[in-house]
Amino acid sequence: MANYVVERYLPGITPEQLVAAAGNAKRTTAEMTREGTPVRYLRSTFIPGEEKCFCLFEGLSADAVKAANERAQIPFERVVEATHVASEDLS
Repeated sequence: MANYVVERYLPGITPEQLVAAAGNAKRTTAEMTREGTPVRYLRSTFIPGEEKCFCLFEGLSADAVKAANERAQIPFERVVEATHVASEDLS
């Protein structure tokens, strides 16, 4: 499965609302996986000064990730495939 970044503009969101949305994304993707569409919510990074949030998902396609976000009713600007590089992956 590939990684996808979901870009969101969330003006006025509170930390509690952000956590609730992340929980909703996790529950929704777990339901979709049980139903046969493998997709998984991994994490979110919120940038308060820009009211932007970038959420990382794993899925078979951008369409599956879009469907998960629509089903969870979490607004988004776009979904793009992404490559993840972590310091622990480097020698």
